[in-house]
Amino acid sequence: MTINRRDLALSTLAVSALAFATPALAASADEDAVAKRVEAFRLAQIAADPKALGALCAEELSYSHSSGKVEDKAAFIANATDGKSKFLSIEYKDPTIKVVGPAAIVRFHWLGEQEMAADGKKVSTNLHILMNWQKQGDEWKLLSRAATKL
Repeated sequence: MTINRRDLALSTLAVSALAFATPALAASADEDAVAKRVEAFRLAQIAADPKALGALCAEELSYSHSSGKVEDKAAFIANATDGKSKFLSIEYKDPTIKVVGPAAIVRFHWLGEQEMAADGKKVSTNLHILMNWQKQGDEWKLLSRAATKL
């Protein structure tokens, strides 16, 4: 088989193009993976599922509420699943995801409604949320979350 300069140049260009496309493809794959984890987190919150929430959160979790209250992983899961209130709905509107190396910055507008177990009172929430996810091994884990009232 004879390889001429033209074939060699085309091969080099193809490999170079692939090398430049690979980070973009990886970022897109990571963004998709983070988006799936964010949606799984939303569903786990609605279901008040401690096992699912535990699997989605990093051991080092710092979870900040719009009231200023900050919880670690254990406190967050205990309080989110204690039955004192039940989410009727949670919507994550206009999400953005930016992957930066092994970190992902997620922002969205939270609209939620929950019902208090003690008196049946319904409470609506309108928040801006910032989540930071970290790639740990092959999985994305929620590392921190902050909420601001709107």
